[in-house]
Amino acid sequence: MGLKVLLFGDIGIDDIVALIYGALHEEIDIVGVVADYGNVPRKNALASVQYLHELYNQKDIPIFSGAELPLTGEEPTYYPEIHGEYGLGSIIPDVNVEGQIENFMDIASFIESYGEELIIVSIGRLTSLATMFIHYRKLMSSVQAYYVMGGAFWVPGNVTPVSEANFHADPVAVKVVLTHAHNLTIIPLNVTERAIVSQEMVDYIAEKGKAKLLKPILDYYYAFYKKRNPNALGSPMHDALTLMAPLHPEMLTCRSLPVYVVQSREGMERGHSIADIRPYVKFKEKEKKHRIAFDLDYNQFFSKFMSTMTGERF
Repeated sequence: MGLKVLLFGDIGIDDIVALIYGALHEEIDIVGVVADYGNVPRKNALASVQYLHELYNQKDIPIFSGAELPLTGEEPTYYPEIHGEYGLGSIIPDVNVEGQIENFMDIASFIESYGEELIIVSIGRLTSLATMFIHYRKLMSSVQAYYVMGGAFWVPGNVTPVSEANFHADPVAVKVVLTHAHNLTIIPLNVTERAIVSQEMVDYIAEKGKAKLLKPILDYYYAFYKKRNPNALGSPMHDALTLMAPLHPEMLTCRSLPVYVVQSREGMERGHSIADIRPYVKFKEKEKKHRIAFDLDYNQFFSKFMSTMTGERF
C-alpha cells in the first residue's frame, strides 16, 4: 500500500500522464479523482477519467464531479489545440459516465474516512479545492499535506507573460487555498517546464507496452510544443512531476516563503504569483508561508519516471 492520494485535476494530457503514472506506481494509491473544468469542459474531463480507469482496470476508484465554472463566475477558456477535445489528444472516449460519477459534496465524507493519512494533489484549476475549504475548513485541516501545481515565480507564464494557467483561471480560488491550506507545497513552472519527456523516451516506453495510451497522447502534446517552438526537446510533465513530489521530495529544492496572487479581473498581471523574498522584512507571526519548488534534479526525475513507465530499473 502506498501514499493515499485524492487528486484534483482538469484532465488535460499532462493530467492523464499523471494518472497513468499513479496507476503504474506501486507506492502511489490514487484513492479518488475530482474532475474539473479547465483544459477541457467538465463533462469531457469526467468521460476521460472514466475511460482511463476502464483501460487500467481501476473502475473501483471513485470519480467526483468537480467545478464547472471558476469562482470568478466567468466562462472558462479551453485548450483543445494543446490537449484535444477530451484531454486525450485525438482520442474520443466511448464511455457512458451516467450513474458512475460521485456527487461533489460526498468528497467530505470521503476525506473524513481517510483522516490524516490522506494527501491532496491538485494539478488543475483550484476551484473545487477552494470550495472544499469554504464549506469544510475544519475537515480540510485534517489532511496530511497538499501539493499544488501552479504559479510562475520570476519565470515566464504560459497564459500571460507572468501568469500560469491554473492560477490565472481562478485567482480567487488560489487565494482561498493559499490562505487556508497547511503543509502546502507549490510546484510551479520553474520546475515543471524542466520536467521534459523527449520523444525518444516516449518511443522507448511505448516499446515496453506497460504505459498504455501514453504514446498517442504525448505525440499530440509534443506536436503543439514543436509547432510553438521548433527547438522544443520534448513535452513538459507539469502534473506528473507534482504527483511524484510527495513520494520523491529529494528531486526538488524548495524554499518556504509568503505567497500572494494578483486578483485583477483583467490584464496580464491577473493570477501573477509573487513570493516575498525580502530578507529584511519581519513577517507577522501568523503570516503563512508555503514551500515553493525552485530547482529540479532532472536526472532523478528521468530515472523515476522511466522506471515507473517501463517497469525497468533506470
